[in-house]
Amino acid sequence: MTDLDFTPGLTPGHLGAPVLEPEGRPPGAPRPRPDAPDPHRRRNGLACLLTALSLIAVFGGAGLAGFSWIQGQRKPSVAADYAGAGSGSVQVSVPEGAGLSQIASALVRNGVVASSIAFTRAAKGSAAAAGRIQPGTYTLRQKMSAAAALAVLVDPANANGLTIPEGWRGSQIYAAIDRKLQLPEGSTEKAAQEQAAELGLPEFTNGSPEGYLFPATYSVTEGTDAVDLLQQMVERAGKEFARDDAEVVAQNLGQSLYGLVTIASMIQGEADNAEDMGKVSRVIYNRLAKNMPLQLDSTINYALGRSTLNTSVTDTRLDSPYNTYRHAGLPPTPISNPGRQAIMAAVDPTAGDWLYFVTVKPGDTRFTDSFEVQQKNVAEFNATRVSASPTATASESSSASAGASAPSGEAGH
Repeated sequence: MTDLDFTPGLTPGHLGAPVLEPEGRPPGAPRPRPDAPDPHRRRNGLACLLTALSLIAVFGGAGLAGFSWIQGQRKPSVAADYAGAGSGSVQVSVPEGAGLSQIASALVRNGVVASSIAFTRAAKGSAAAAGRIQPGTYTLRQKMSAAAALAVLVDPANANGLTIPEGWRGSQIYAAIDRKLQLPEGSTEKAAQEQAAELGLPEFTNGSPEGYLFPATYSVTEGTDAVDLLQQMVERAGKEFARDDAEVVAQNLGQSLYGLVTIASMIQGEADNAEDMGKVSRVIYNRLAKNMPLQLDSTINYALGRSTLNTSVTDTRLDSPYNTYRHAGLPPTPISNPGRQAIMAAVDPTAGDWLYFVTVKPGDTRFTDSFEVQQKNVAEFNATRVSASPTATASESSSASAGASAPSGEAGH
């Protein structure tokens, strides 16, 4: 051992020390490159690449084929459909508010069309069917093409339905049913009286259908009778009055549900247009709150079974519980069958302090809380009436409300 063995800084691995050579390589021999390519490995890598490309081609093709199949399945299939105008005869009823799917199901059920899909596609592709098909009962044939069936349904003349306008009285509805069903005059009214318990009326109506014969279009078939139609109307009215928590709202307004229906019937008879209904409603509620007579000519007209703009002083002395000039509060029953807008006005009256109103001319109804202003409006109404009809007398046209006249000296409404 020499002192050189202990020379600091020359130990193997120390910074500046000679690099240890691996055993088995002669001193000075060239070092092999650690990254020299291996011919065998190159061939193996190329094979893997080719295999991967082959797999991508195979599975990619299968995926493309699958996607194409799925897309093909999304294309509308050919719907079953008959050809031609069909044969035989069958009646199909379309209820109020029925949609295309409901109508299509009824047609399939009655053997009119081959499939619901064929009918709904025909209807959606038809400009004539853009509007709703009218409710009613249609006479069609069996095994009709969807297009042929649609052509019958889009023509309102083919709807064998009974349409009840808003504001009709029970007497008008009874007469319309008699005509539609070709019954002797008075048959429906008699049925309504004798079979009142079968109509489904609420107990508080005491068997009077007035107010509960909801205005709409009803289907009429060969087997339909008067009681059937009245039952449909009462059922529909019950649904309408059950909407919007009408019973709870009525109580909040200090009324029963029947009182609300009665108010809606008077609104229907008094308002000149839909926009004024909420204001007429408010006048009624304001007068009731002050215990003022309603002084509505529509109630007198109901008692007398007439419709007129002329109300005389003598009329206002009529001895009837429907005479709202003599009796404060509501009449004993509704005076007509109100529609949806009138019901909503009764449920949600427009905010205001009005106590009077008068329709000076169509489209010009004036509301006020001042008796003096009301009298001026009434004078203008009378002048307009006299100029339009010189035969009108002062006693017949001295005051007015919502298209119906009232005698001078009264508070008006």
